[in-house]
Amino acid sequence: MKKKNVVKLIIVLCFLFTFFCFLMWWEIYIPIKPGSYETITYIAERGKGDEDIAWDLQKLGIIKNRYFFEAYVVISFQHSKLQAGKYILSPGMSVYQIVDKFVRGDVVKNKITIIEGWNVGDIAEYFEKKEICSKADFINLANQNYSKKFNFLSELPEAVDLEGYLFPDTYEVSGGESVENIIENILANFEKKITPELKEEIVLQKKSIFEIITMASIIEKEVKTMDDKKIVSGILWKRWESGMPLQVDSTVNYITGKNHRSALIVDTKIDSPYNTYKYKGLPLGPISNPGINSILAAIYPIESKYWYYLSAVNGKTIFSETLEKHNIARAKYLK
Repeated sequence: MKKKNVVKLIIVLCFLFTFFCFLMWWEIYIPIKPGSYETITYIAERGKGDEDIAWDLQKLGIIKNRYFFEAYVVISFQHSKLQAGKYILSPGMSVYQIVDKFVRGDVVKNKITIIEGWNVGDIAEYFEKKEICSKADFINLANQNYSKKFNFLSELPEAVDLEGYLFPDTYEVSGGESVENIIENILANFEKKITPELKEEIVLQKKSIFEIITMASIIEKEVKTMDDKKIVSGILWKRWESGMPLQVDSTVNYITGKNHRSALIVDTKIDSPYNTYKYKGLPLGPISNPGINSILAAIYPIESKYWYYLSAVNGKTIFSETLEKHNIARAKYLK
């Protein structure tokens, strides 16, 4: 080949290389609609690869060409770093900005709040209303075994689900996030709340976290104020240690699904391991998801002369030393 032709070839190759670099820069760093304020919500479902996402974004008019999106993801070594979830995207964003958003997991986040005293069924209904999942799916996942990731769950009997361990709090949930992941985040929060100091105290009392949470779940449903919780905790642990049935109405309500201030006599005869009128000791498992105050009350009860209590119609807790005085209080305050 003549020297003149070689020079021409080099010039052509340099031009093509320069053009290709310019094209890559244009496709990756210049949006399809610079300055656009238009936005869309895009859900990157779990299992979708960068090719699927690129194709979706091209069809939605968010990027100019899917091949440059795919090429950039591969060249930048971010092929396996795109995260699932719900994203706010705009044709005013460049491929570089969009990929960065996917890699950082900058997803749309919704807040959910689990209320103190809710049980698994309540949370399942709430998740269904929030369109996170169906009630049945949540209950099914709450029955799964998470003890491999959370050692404190190893104490749970086989027949008991996550009742009591779904810590009441406000959580941020990403669009498209799996319910299993949400549950694991809730359990991780529970684990943080039960500090090493609290665990040490529970061990010193020769109790288990499971027993404490079961008692706390009862306290949560029985009384409202911290002072009342600690006194009721002392009463119930005293009954437990003496072999006296706990006789707690909230455990009967857990069986029946009712919300009676005082359980019906016929309901106290129901044959269930949650019936603390029929069986001594703690129920089979927690009856609600207690907040931190109820948990602390279960760990640090107040000793008192009382053996009985009731919640009056006005919300006040009435304590009694004897069954006779308790029956008089019932007649007076539960009319």
